[in-house]
Amino acid sequence: MHKTATLADAIARIPDGARVALGGNTLHRAPCAAVHELARQRRRGLVLVKTAGSYDVDALCAAGCVAAVEAGYVGYENLLGLAPGYRRAVESGRVEAREHSCYTVIAGFRAAAQGVPFMPLRGLDGSDLVDARRFERVRDPYGGGDVLVVPAIAPDWAILHVHEADAAGDGAIVAGGLFEDVLMASAAKRVILTCERVVDGERLAARGGAAIPRYAVDAVVHAPRGAWPLACPAEYDYDLDRLRAFYAVAQKGSEEEAARFLSTGAA
Repeated sequence: MHKTATLADAIARIPDGARVALGGNTLHRAPCAAVHELARQRRRGLVLVKTAGSYDVDALCAAGCVAAVEAGYVGYENLLGLAPGYRRAVESGRVEAREHSCYTVIAGFRAAAQGVPFMPLRGLDGSDLVDARRFERVRDPYGGGDVLVVPAIAPDWAILHVHEADAAGDGAIVAGGLFEDVLMASAAKRVILTCERVVDGERLAARGGAAIPRYAVDAVVHAPRGAWPLACPAEYDYDLDRLRAFYAVAQKGSEEEAARFLSTGAA
């Protein structure tokens, strides 16, 4: 069964208000071509989920596409600093910052992937995050006392950018970290893969198989340089000039200008 689609057709499946997980991590292998298409299609009310986002989350917030962000971090690390589009949207009240740690987002994905309502974890004792997110405690039935639990995070959609995929939906990340992409694919209800190359399934098998299994994937989009202007390991580095240009636009606070910038962007 072939699952190939155009980028426009794949993104058109995501409705306003959807909870969308974005793959990659900070400046690396985020699905930026899909982010640009979400802006082009003027999606609204999205709830974005990610452990650590950068340009991808910042861009969609600046363009007015987002209602809430569930993330441990949003920024450009020491490259450019914090994310102005995200910050301005939160400070103005347009976007709700549902603060997490990266650890709690991962725990929520694990719960969803395993089909359970919550995931127990340790390591947050003394943190204000427990009260801020209203994380609950449950009694350990085996006599160990109370255990902090994080609710399942089951995105409506996950959008992941990979190096290679076949037409059936198997996806391979051939260089760099996997980050949370494999876990996202298991936790999400539906998955869109954008890829640098569409290849024969035998090539994936020769490489040792796929990180993202076809049964989890709804659409495969051929999107060369689909992480640009962020980096895709072994393919290209981040485009600092383009990131600086967007950063300047995001600082102005104009949704229309940000959306126009993103809609006309091309690798």
